[in-house]
Amino acid sequence: MCSHTPVCPSAEAPDADAAQADSRCFEQGWTLLCNGILLFEDTGQLRPDLAAVAPRRPRRGAAGKAVAA
Repeated sequence: MCSHTPVCPSAEAPDADAAQADSRCFEQGWTLLCNGILLFEDTGQLRPDLAAVAPRRPRRGAAGKAVAA
């Protein structure tokens, strides 16, 4: 599927969201990666096998700052 050099990571790879963008829709908040992953603005994903990956948002402390999980 990928024609980039070097080849982008597959959809099953741990770093799959590092693939190059094929198309984007900023108004709707999504990017289609060349490995078939639909990446959303909130870091959620829809994989080519239609599996949904929940957003990976950092936890927030009482002061609104990100805290380690």
